Amino acid sequence: MLAFDKLIDWLVDLDANGCISVGFGGGEPTLYPRLAKLCSYAAKETNLAVTMTTHAHRLSDQLMSELAGNLHFVRVSMDGIGSTYESIRCRPFNTLLERIIALELVARFGINFVVNSKTVGDLDTAVQLAADLGASEFLLLPEEPIGQGVGIDDETTITLRKWVHKYRGSVPLAVSESRAEGLPTCNPLCAETGLAAFAHIDASGVMKRTSYDSSGVYIREDGVMAALDKLKTIKQEATP
Repeated sequence: MLAFDKLIDWLVDLDANGCISVGFGGGEPTLYPRLAKLCSYAAKETNLAVTMTTHAHRLSDQLMSELAGNLHFVRVSMDGIGSTYESIRCRPFNTLLERIIALELVARFGINFVVNSKTVGDLDTAVQLAADLGASEFLLLPEEPIGQGVGIDDETTITLRKWVHKYRGSVPLAVSESRAEGLPTCNPLCAETGLAAFAHIDASGVMKRTSYDSSGVYIREDGVMAALDKLKTIKQEATP
């Protein structure tokens, strides 16, 4: 587990060098015992926007009370609806909905929706549910071929593209950058690409281009920006 003081140093370094946002994800960020204090420091002592991605099941009323006022946006993972979700996540779908409803009082939120052959059929119901819950965004995450996941197949990709082109719902859609090909997208920060736009730091303190990369640069005593400079010199790994 990364030391709290080290994380604070990284936040200060990022803030001083013009970073505009930090997102706590995982794994599951609510497993970190000092998450609320970390978010509080980032929100009150830096200029960083603070976001978090979570499965929401560990968002107790107490934790949400501690996070209130210290999060600018929360992304909640929802892989399918009802029995589809439960077969993938092995958690009660109704409990997820209860936590999302409670979360609405803490921060603006969006839905992260992994798209594969199992979940693509739930898109209409899921995006309508997101609207009913008050979501500000519906982020499409075509499944990456990582770990036990085989990745989104060609047929499902075609189905997803057709669905997006026909979509007329009220919740704004977003999509992961790596799978945006073939979809109508708008990038307001077109001059910021690659590591100028995003970098991932894993739980062991290794900075990577994305969370899916298998290697990166360990952040040493010279700080997070030095690691970023080193990462820029390394040839980007070929993606499958």
